[in-house]
Amino acid sequence: MGTQALVVIDVQNDFCPGGALAVAGGADIVPLVNDLIMRFDHVVLTQDWHPAGHSSFASSHPGKQPFETIDMPYGAQTLWPDHCIQGSGGAAFHSALKWTKAELVVRKGFRPAIDSYSAFYENDHETPTGLGGYLRERGIDELTMVGLATDFCVAFSALDAVGQGFKVSVVLDACRGIDLGGSLDSMLTRMREQGVTLV
Repeated sequence: MGTQALVVIDVQNDFCPGGALAVAGGADIVPLVNDLIMRFDHVVLTQDWHPAGHSSFASSHPGKQPFETIDMPYGAQTLWPDHCIQGSGGAAFHSALKWTKAELVVRKGFRPAIDSYSAFYENDHETPTGLGGYLRERGIDELTMVGLATDFCVAFSALDAVGQGFKVSVVLDACRGIDLGGSLDSMLTRMREQGVTLV
């Protein structure tokens, strides 16, 4: 297991039932994620970490509603309800998540003018988070991904990881999706086509 790592994506209160951007069944994955955490020698977590007034929030764009799409300098951007604001209870990891084994927590979405779905890059697909270099320096080349949401942060992380040369599996039972306008099927297809193993 020395060359393998578990990457747990955004298992945070705001993505669980009762949260600002709740994913249906989001909390249901926690026991399975905890079981996987115990089985891996290396664990990395990501944490959505937005400043108040982030550019991806619908509230930052007068007249716009959550889940509408706007054009940003880096491309199309879905607008979201205010969520995972730095230091808030919503940004905290789910209380039942046994996350303290994590060797690294990668915070993303903290740049006010650009959103970040992937654990590896901002949504411009150019600005790195540094995770790729961290994993390579540690000699890790195989990643298993779980978390929220399947069709956004998990899928973008998996696709970017494959693009950086990692062998990637996504454990679908330990993920839940948002499914905006067919996004779940679309991203599952993209992951399969790009060489992600869906377990």
